Amino acid sequence: MKKIEAIIRPIRLDIVKSALGEAGITGMTVSDVRGCGRQGPETFGSFRGEEYIIRLPPKIRLELTVRDNEVDEVIDIIVENARTGEEGDGKIFVMPAAEAIRIRTGESGEGVL
Repeated sequence: MKKIEAIIRPIRLDIVKSALGEAGITGMTVSDVRGCGRQGPETFGSFRGEEYIIRLPPKIRLELTVRDNEVDEVIDIIVENARTGEEGDGKIFVMPAAEAIRIRTGESGEGVL
């Protein structure tokens, strides 16, 4: 099992979620987060004559735990559907998941996914 954590743009969430659902990947956790990567922590701009600073842009963190044979497919789906081609599209992290336990029944292993 692997845990996949993806940081994506909020506007891409519905597209990514739908594509994952079409592929049969339904279990995920979604969190609103803030952060920055290479684009830096501050963006300066002007809107209707008012200057503004965005210190940390909003992002979405998707967390999925999948079987080893599903990892490449999930990554491909996220990359294809989250990409805008601009800085700040996000990152994907893949980590080993040692164990999964269903709290309701106490069942463990890949069967709980």
